[in-house]
Amino acid sequence: MKYDVAVVGAGPTGAIASKYAARNGARTLLIEEHSSIGSPVQCTGLISKAALVQCEIGEGNFVLSRMKGAFVYAPNGDELTIRGKDVMAYVIDRKVFDRELVEHSLDAGVELMLKTRFMGLQNGGISVLSSGVIKDIQADLIIGADGIMSSVGRAAGLPRCKKFLSGIQFEAPYHARDPEFVEIFTGNNFAPGFFGWAVPFAGMARIGLAKNMGYKPALNYLEELIKHPVLASRYTGSRTEHVVGGIPLGPPDRTAKENVLLVGDAAGQVKPTSGGGVYMGAVCAKIAGEVAARAARKETDTGEYEKRWRNAVGRELSIGMIIHKSLGKLSDENLNEFIGFLNRPGMSERITKYGDMDHPSVLLKELLRGADKMRLVRLLGVAFKTLF
Repeated sequence: MKYDVAVVGAGPTGAIASKYAARNGARTLLIEEHSSIGSPVQCTGLISKAALVQCEIGEGNFVLSRMKGAFVYAPNGDELTIRGKDVMAYVIDRKVFDRELVEHSLDAGVELMLKTRFMGLQNGGISVLSSGVIKDIQADLIIGADGIMSSVGRAAGLPRCKKFLSGIQFEAPYHARDPEFVEIFTGNNFAPGFFGWAVPFAGMARIGLAKNMGYKPALNYLEELIKHPVLASRYTGSRTEHVVGGIPLGPPDRTAKENVLLVGDAAGQVKPTSGGGVYMGAVCAKIAGEVAARAARKETDTGEYEKRWRNAVGRELSIGMIIHKSLGKLSDENLNEFIGFLNRPGMSERITKYGDMDHPSVLLKELLRGADKMRLVRLLGVAFKTLF
């Protein structure tokens, strides 16, 4: 079993990386430890329009709902309404979405092995456990797209991400106030360091939260979240699709070493402001696949991947991390004041015009140009003084 490129993990980033490796002339293998693509699901399934474009996939039958805005609730119950000019995001069925992306990679010539677990690196390739049998697979380049706890990264001795959030989510029948609006819940009683959410679709909602490590278990905060007056008035009480997981934030100092490179969650290529990884992962996966194919032909090395992906999204991730850390340090009182600041007359128009799920720095830069710059700096801390 000899390949130019072996990709570990058949999620969106793995599928796209393998497709781009094959498109660039590499004989490519994609392996997935589970018996089916897209399972288990550990995602809100909310992705931006730009993410669909980056994934090179149009609106398919995986789209469950279209979102045009968000209701953001301060700890004191005050509401900030963010309205988009058009569809801002899609609620998707990740199982169907992931499978379609893998189908695209197969169309490009990628070979797929399910029920195949990465066991370790070896000279000239990888060792896997496939359907209960240990196999050695020769591969010149290995792409680790195997998620937050990347076994490929550990085997290569690459450092871990800077920070991890713990998350929990379930699906339930839900009487949404507006089925085209996501609901965001802030406050340290519900989600210290991050936020909770209710993402509606077809009479249901995905209800969950992510939080900083080192506090009470996520389930404890979830029980508090569902007591929120807004949620309590719309959530009927039953639960399905209960999942727990983690979100990696802050890429490590190195994501490539010798003939190994990491992409997606494995490389911390996740938006620190929202926890979304599909857009960033897709951008970086294309680079990873192309560079791996060329490196297999000795035309370049994995250092090119490191340089190119950081040039593409590194600044946005760095700014996003500063925003995340600054917001995460706010007390509930400060959060109330911050959301009140955004609720001022004329502010919603600026948010609508400059808001971007995938590039929050665009909105931040605009806000810092405004007359209330110093108030914003005071609200979010001195860290913002060094941004621009």
